[in-house]
Amino acid sequence: MDFYEIAAERILRSRYTVALTGAGISVESGIPDFRSPGGLWSKYDPMEFGHIESFRANPGHVWKMLLEMDDVLQHASPNPAHFALANLEKRGLLKQIITQNVDSLHQRAGSCNVIEFHGHNRTLRCERCGIRFSREKVSLAEIPPYCQCGSPLRPDFVFFGESIPPTAHEQAMAAAENCEVMLVIGTSATVMPAALLPSSAKRRGAFLLEINPGPTELSFRMSDLHIPEPAGKALPAIIAALDQLRL
Repeated sequence: MDFYEIAAERILRSRYTVALTGAGISVESGIPDFRSPGGLWSKYDPMEFGHIESFRANPGHVWKMLLEMDDVLQHASPNPAHFALANLEKRGLLKQIITQNVDSLHQRAGSCNVIEFHGHNRTLRCERCGIRFSREKVSLAEIPPYCQCGSPLRPDFVFFGESIPPTAHEQAMAAAENCEVMLVIGTSATVMPAALLPSSAKRRGAFLLEINPGPTELSFRMSDLHIPEPAGKALPAIIAALDQLRL
């Protein structure tokens, strides 16, 4: 029995499967991992451009990085891994996706039950008055963009130095504690507090299925099965194995 058949059997037997996704699932969509060579943090100091206090002190400066990030996100499209997870949800085999990504690619692929742990890029908001604007309705011809109240707008995702949105945090922890299988896809799950999710699932007896081209700390300490392939290859292969098992 190969990796894909084992994974398919586990998913079929599970009453509650969730997926935890990170930057690796979107690399095949043309979004480099921030921490990888060529990623944003190889060009921009994360404390200078990614910290909330840096934004508050000099929003125009931080928006130079945000503009580049926005361009990458606007041109990205879902890849086969995103579509495979949407397929699993439609079959009733995947209850929720907890994503650390802000690119909205899971929703664009058709997934409905998505917990956005770090927020998203679909809206900009004003910290002063709280109003939100659809990203498509805000011109970035001049940066920073401003709210009608005169305060600079910011993306609706989490900067360094900010807490995870409480509702997302509560939903993610509940999903981790209730699941029987957790798919950990494209993430090393070492950045807190997302790192707590696999360990919480494992403590409750969940089977951890890791999909990542290279080994991570999870591979050695916690994963029950590690499929060393890109998500865009592994997840469609698991779907094919599911189809074979159901023949």
